[in-house]
Amino acid sequence: MNFNTDDQKAINKYKASEPGQVLMLDPYCENAFEKETEYLKKIDIERLLSGFYENAGIAPGKIRYGGWENSLIGGHTMGHYLTAISQAYANAACKKEDKEIFFERVKRIVDALSECQDHTKGKPGFVFGAKLTDPENVELQFDMVEQGKTDIFKEAWVPWYTMHKILDGVINAYRLTGYEEALKVADGIGDWVYNRASKWSEETHKTVLSIEYGGMNDALYDLYSFTKKEEYLKAAHLFDEEELFKKVASGEKNALNNLHANTTIPKFAGALNRYITTGDETYLEYAKAFWDMVVKHHTYATGGNSEWEHFGEDDVLNAERTNCNNETCNTYNMLKMTRKLFMLTGEKKYADYYENTFINAILSSQNPGTGMTMYFQPMATGYFKVYSTEFTKFWCCTGSGMENFTKLGDSIYFMDEKGITVNLFFSSEVTFPELGIKLIQETKIPEDDTVKFTVRLLEGTSKEAKIRLRIPDWADETELFVKGKNITNEDGYTCIDGVWEDGESFTYTCKCRVISKGLPDCGNVFAFFYGPVLLSADLGCENMVDSSTGVDVTIPSEKIAGNEVLKVSEGSVNDFIKDIDSHMKRNGKTLTFTLEGTDRALTFSPHFKKARERYGIYWYFE
Repeated sequence: MNFNTDDQKAINKYKASEPGQVLMLDPYCENAFEKETEYLKKIDIERLLSGFYENAGIAPGKIRYGGWENSLIGGHTMGHYLTAISQAYANAACKKEDKEIFFERVKRIVDALSECQDHTKGKPGFVFGAKLTDPENVELQFDMVEQGKTDIFKEAWVPWYTMHKILDGVINAYRLTGYEEALKVADGIGDWVYNRASKWSEETHKTVLSIEYGGMNDALYDLYSFTKKEEYLKAAHLFDEEELFKKVASGEKNALNNLHANTTIPKFAGALNRYITTGDETYLEYAKAFWDMVVKHHTYATGGNSEWEHFGEDDVLNAERTNCNNETCNTYNMLKMTRKLFMLTGEKKYADYYENTFINAILSSQNPGTGMTMYFQPMATGYFKVYSTEFTKFWCCTGSGMENFTKLGDSIYFMDEKGITVNLFFSSEVTFPELGIKLIQETKIPEDDTVKFTVRLLEGTSKEAKIRLRIPDWADETELFVKGKNITNEDGYTCIDGVWEDGESFTYTCKCRVISKGLPDCGNVFAFFYGPVLLSADLGCENMVDSSTGVDVTIPSEKIAGNEVLKVSEGSVNDFIKDIDSHMKRNGKTLTFTLEGTDRALTFSPHFKKARERYGIYWYFE
């Protein structure tokens, strides 16, 4: 069984499940998907398309949305939205009537973009949705970028970033729905990109790459994989920032300092896709080095990173805890890269990071009551979460949020020639026709510590297969209860080899306990986990007033934390933290814990489930 497509040169060790193969049965994730699809159906796609018609000189049927969509970054939401509804359409949890709605919307959007290309007022293939500053030059933002002019209100607001979202959206529409016209639109955009970028002088090339361009290289490698047009490969290379890649791979200290995080992460996702597309292992090493640098030196307990969208110096994290940490787009892009790195290498560290970040940053970013999502997630104690609005903000993280919650099950199960690998523990079921197996997972981790698996055969009475279960980095110990199989531990996985009968089941126990995680620039500040779930202290709802930063980005305005220094009643701080499991008293079978043995009574609960309340993740001890 070969997991390569014809266009790929690199070999995946594992193949990820397809969206239609995994049905999420976890109640929290079921609600998250339902809330997201409800929101996607509320969006008026004619208003999203309005700017594209304006750029093509066609009278739009409706006025464009406000917020970021009525600006020089307008049109980016449409790209995210197109990806999101394509993912929802392909999702096994999507209702039949919703599938029909989403497919019709995909067709309507793609057909409208095709019409705009046919009438383009720019060069052939050009399609764009931003607010126009000069109706006689619809490509003016791209001209401005080439001249280094980047006033986001008057000149240019990252048009290549916006073009990446559009291109990615139509590619994903083709990939996930099979609608052929989407590839034709992508083809037109690819031609336009090549024809423009191939004419850059060396100086212009450097100028363009100095301004945020999203994952243009990543999307162009994808487009090449479908079309085999050499021009797209050449265009993708033009967006590969070799100097930055080499700097990071060298391990230079503070290599990421002051870099805009969500500008930087997609560049390395593109480098990884260059390896997947061409087989050049140099680019795999670039991506691995970058991933290691971000995770080891720039990452908080949630798995998120950055302060006010930027990386700081290596290992300076406590000093940069504010109300503007952990931009959600960063997390979205890190997980896209992490998923591919696991598929390519099979290394458990990628699965460990994915689980932590998926639960504690991605699930944490959605309001479970409204479905709205976050831009920043404060790491400073005493703030609270704030969310987008349905129709007035349209931040970058609103768009990536649409995508996050329509692909919740995409990194639980993987397969190879021998069988199934289980990386995450959520109630769900996966069907791998290639293996002839459906695997059903039932769990409430971390409410209890046991996972039950049931094997169903698609045909026949028996099937030989290996099932690999990740040994979580948070587990105190694991136990497997299965009969008549060969059990081994390999590279951080418990492996079960044998012949399976239809309906055969087994259980896997992962013992949970409270553990602590510190920060490198402060020896007495800690966050706490129970199993895979980050805990944060409940700090009430006093004076919940929002303010804004940047371009209409909502943030919490006032910090109310009380004393953030907790004094240990007996013994040393070191001994107290080593024995934190005995000091965090679980309240019955709930996931609430009372911290004992300090001078302040605090109740901790799962951070990802918090919505509109103040919280404290990190606390000082003395």
